[in-house]
Amino acid sequence: MFGSARVFASKLKDVESIIKIVELDGDDLVKDYSDEIERMLGSKMKSVKRLAESAEDADLYHEFNASLEFDYYNSMLINKVDEDGNYAELGGEFPLEENEHFNNLLVNTQQSDIQVPTNVYNKDPNILNAIYNSEALNDVFISNFQRDPTLTWQYFGSSTGFFRIYP
Repeated sequence: MFGSARVFASKLKDVESIIKIVELDGDDLVKDYSDEIERMLGSKMKSVKRLAESAEDADLYHEFNASLEFDYYNSMLINKVDEDGNYAELGGEFPLEENEHFNNLLVNTQQSDIQVPTNVYNKDPNILNAIYNSEALNDVFISNFQRDPTLTWQYFGSSTGFFRIYP
């Protein structure tokens, strides 16, 4: 017997009385893991379905308003101030707090924000109406997170070109 094997055998004898070796059925293990993954993914799918249904309902009842004026939190402008200390338009004060669930990143779990690509005018009536319309998703984002704390980032991408991000 080699030295390391002898040490291992000696250590095994020390703990043998408190260790219990149990034979497991591999098929049962796979079934249990499969059931757990199915449950977890089912929960995530329910969250996605709630978002989709809410977005569809909001769209169904929204009437386009070509003269809509609406401020929203543009993720590229939040908490930005000019040299006079004034918040940037579409930025505003957006409270952020460290959150352990999100690797201690600064997030806002009460409000989502919007990202508009640089090649899209962020006050275009189509964009403003779609963003206004998608405000209903804030409550769904929050509710989903409260129902399933394992959720991390939730998103909504609009065909008009913006992206709603929570948190």
